Amino acid sequence: MTTDMPARMLRLLSLLQTRREWSGTELADRLSVTGRTVRRDIDRLRDLGYPVEGTTGHAGGYRLASGADMPPLLLDDDEAVALAVALRTAAGGLTGMEETSLRALAKLEQVLPQRLRGQVTALQESTATITWEARGPRVEPAILTVLAAACRDHEIVTFDYLTRTGDRAPRRVEPAHLVASGGLWYLLAHDTAKDDWRIYRLDRVTHPTPTGRRVPPRTTPGGDPAAYVTSKIATAPTRYRAVATVHAPAETVRARTWALADRIRPLDDNTCTLDASADTLPRIAQILTALDCDYTLDADTPVLDHLRTTADRALRATQ
Repeated sequence: MTTDMPARMLRLLSLLQTRREWSGTELADRLSVTGRTVRRDIDRLRDLGYPVEGTTGHAGGYRLASGADMPPLLLDDDEAVALAVALRTAAGGLTGMEETSLRALAKLEQVLPQRLRGQVTALQESTATITWEARGPRVEPAILTVLAAACRDHEIVTFDYLTRTGDRAPRRVEPAHLVASGGLWYLLAHDTAKDDWRIYRLDRVTHPTPTGRRVPPRTTPGGDPAAYVTSKIATAPTRYRAVATVHAPAETVRARTWALADRIRPLDDNTCTLDASADTLPRIAQILTALDCDYTLDADTPVLDHLRTTADRALRATQ
């Protein structure tokens, strides 16, 4: 039995932070104490301001819930270093996170043990970052955190979604995974109305609302969320069509354009096709310019008009 109460309390708090819910029996076994001791220690945590909720029923137990204030967290060495580095680089693709990240980093570094502070300092001194002006769609941090919690807890959420046609439509889904790709965030979820898997861009999501209803986790199609989302993005409909036959090896084109693998099809060792279709004309022009080799193009009229205008502008600038 663990008789050192402060050590036991810290161990109990650490357990509550590592999993969504624990039964009283599981906690008692982990701490080598009785169920009565667990209940007393839970009450002590509540007195210290930790919002520990108790659930009833056959699967009842304890969970660390959200409260009015942020209580102290327990981090092991690797978690503390990872968090410090992540805060230093901030969160790409999120709106207004830079200043908040620096404030949180200052608080963390103030309490880091000296042995960890040296690791973090070494990483920071040997790493440089280039900050680019944000031009792509940005995601509100609150939206990301709500959906991340719903994925973790297998909780159904509702939200409004901006469709490709520009309309707002309500959605009710079972969130499964968040996937970041190409500066965008995607939610992979099972749509309850369509009874099928769907992918949603987070910059088009508004008003995500947890319903309080949890469901059993579903098996992701193919078993790999990132691979599934990648394959669907590559085949998703776009506003403008542009397919180039490129006089260069497929691997060369992939390295120059960073195009998804499913968008490039080798024809022979020195020729391939590239599907450069996109929702914006400048994006298509950017992809084609990155080829830096000869190609023929099969594209929609607006794409051809945009490329001619861009080329004429470039020629006038050189005269």
